[in-house]
Amino acid sequence: MSVLAVTRLELRRLFVRPLAWVLAALTLAQLAWRFVLLLGGFLAGQIKLAALPGGPGYTDLVGVPMLSSILTGGILPFGVAELALVIVPLLTMSTLAGERSNGTLPLWFAAGLPASRIVLGKYLALMLWLVLWLALALAMPLSLAHGVTLDWGKLAAAALGLLLTLAALAAIGVASSAYASHASIAATVALTLGLVLAGVNIAAQKAGATSDAFNWLSLSGHLETLLRGLVSTADIAWFLLVIVVALALATQRLAAERERG
Repeated sequence: MSVLAVTRLELRRLFVRPLAWVLAALTLAQLAWRFVLLLGGFLAGQIKLAALPGGPGYTDLVGVPMLSSILTGGILPFGVAELALVIVPLLTMSTLAGERSNGTLPLWFAAGLPASRIVLGKYLALMLWLVLWLALALAMPLSLAHGVTLDWGKLAAAALGLLLTLAALAAIGVASSAYASHASIAATVALTLGLVLAGVNIAAQKAGATSDAFNWLSLSGHLETLLRGLVSTADIAWFLLVIVVALALATQRLAAERERG
């Protein structure tokens, strides 16, 4: 069985489970509400914005803020990045921990699949779901592209940042599921790790620590750079490092479990 076969099987399981559909419906409804609020604020401030030379436009006030609340704050509902911190652990919690608790993980081993193919196949299936979810979220601000001026470069950089964020959180979720005995434990661990990575720099600043190490560890710091339209190889490398390390740990854990029988 190839990686694509594992991906196809896991994707089929993902789409027949009600959890994925419920999460998609609730989050997209909430994002639609955020889009309406952002668009209303943009339209209400048109006169003031027109008087500002080089002022923020549709991309800065609607397109990019749809993806994250990092640059906007306030009382608006969460963007894609903040929702991902919650829904990705819920999607990934059963990838391996669920197989273990249901007693079906030995069936994967009996099929002669190496641990790397199992982990990679399940990870790719999750990423396909998350990419579709991100595409539907991006379709909201893009639906008005014919009537507004979009900064395609900045929006593309922000979308890349969100894609890398989803990929990193999914890898952390798969690794957590590989080490956990139950799906609920995997979800809790993945959620905790995601929140720690997202807020480690903020927590350090409030504690009076200004070390560059905390800023480097922070997921939100690297994402913020991409949301501002600045694509840095250092930021991309950080996300790739997290993905590789998390998937390597998951593979190592699964391989050790297979050897123990």
